[in-house]
Amino acid sequence: MGAVLGKGDSPRQFSIHETKLEAKMVEAMKRRAVKGSVMKSFDSLILKFRKIDESLRKCKAIFEQFDEDSNGAIDQEEMKKCFYKLEVSFTDEEISDLFEACDINEDMGIKFNEFIVLICLVYLLKDDSNDVHTKLHMEMPDLEATFETLVDAFVFLDKNKDGYVSKSEMVQAINETTTGERSSGRIAMKRFEEMDWDKNGMVNFKEFLFAFTRWIGIDDLEDEDED
Repeated sequence: MGAVLGKGDSPRQFSIHETKLEAKMVEAMKRRAVKGSVMKSFDSLILKFRKIDESLRKCKAIFEQFDEDSNGAIDQEEMKKCFYKLEVSFTDEEISDLFEACDINEDMGIKFNEFIVLICLVYLLKDDSNDVHTKLHMEMPDLEATFETLVDAFVFLDKNKDGYVSKSEMVQAINETTTGERSSGRIAMKRFEEMDWDKNGMVNFKEFLFAFTRWIGIDDLEDEDED
């Protein structure tokens, strides 16, 4: 599903490290799902696109601050400094796992859309009571509210609360939203394909985030900067 990956990119299979990280994401999402979701429909998420877009674009200044050599990407050393400044404590192995998972283009650098996914994953993992090294002290309450909205949206889609979104769950979510003129099944399948970039039939939170940055046009912002 090239749309989520970007121009000319091809999906890569999960590495061992990423599988470990995925397991942490799934467990964290299961715990979060216990609280339920305030989202009532997929349309309610769509209505939040503009506000979420504006909030996430504010990350650009933060991204540029951590991109010390101004090459448009954050390498692992810059990422370590980023976490230190944000008062986030991770082991070198965890940093490596996060870097590999979010460097979806495999170019050894975290670009802006990948940075948004990275920080949102840290937000999800920060409340993991089984891991004291995932504390995130971000003096960005508006941004944290945006990340909570994205977590809440995933919980809404994940009907059986197993930490993944399946095709049937996506259809169910769209059916709760769209009636009448449009084909909800067709819309659901299109959205699901945009999320399921490794085509394994299940979408985790990271895949959802990468798709979401595309939906609201964050990748377009990157293209403008490159022109």
